[in-house]
Amino acid sequence: MSAPETALLVIDVQESFRHRPYWGMIDLDRFSSRIQRLHDGAKKAGAKVVQIFHTEAEGPFSPASGHVRTLEPLAVAADARFDKSRHSALVGTGLDVWLTRNGIRRLIVSGIRTEQCCETTTRHASDLGYTVDYVTEATLTFPMEDNEGRLWSPAEIAQRTELVLAKRFARITTVEEALAAL
Repeated sequence: MSAPETALLVIDVQESFRHRPYWGMIDLDRFSSRIQRLHDGAKKAGAKVVQIFHTEAEGPFSPASGHVRTLEPLAVAADARFDKSRHSALVGTGLDVWLTRNGIRRLIVSGIRTEQCCETTTRHASDLGYTVDYVTEATLTFPMEDNEGRLWSPAEIAQRTELVLAKRFARITTVEEALAAL
């Protein structure tokens, strides 16, 4: 699909996460460089960029906190912005209407958290009929402990997400592969 039929979703890439206890357990430089490259390449190719922010009534995800803004040092020039309070960016935001009105048929998914809002939005978009590229290297997550006390690393969580999405809900791509398809 061509760039005019494509939208890059930048999901929950916001300062709110700096105020979570697990924040220091990530490679911010790598994530920032990959998502910035994806953003810049998509804009240059003529794809739309959609920025989505997660909001809650209280705490660091509350608009009143001042943290519901683009994660520094990233620069996002969004064509549209949507706020969400659910895991899927397609629930209750109007994003699906905007995508339809703009002739978007392909989505490139990036953002925070790999296995939560990015994965959920990917599944939902696929079920709605969108072609989805999931750019794992342009997503970010944090270590998680399961019910048995095992700590899963971000790399293991990303591998699991790729396993369950690949060839069912999305094409798993690198930044360069996603941009080459524009």
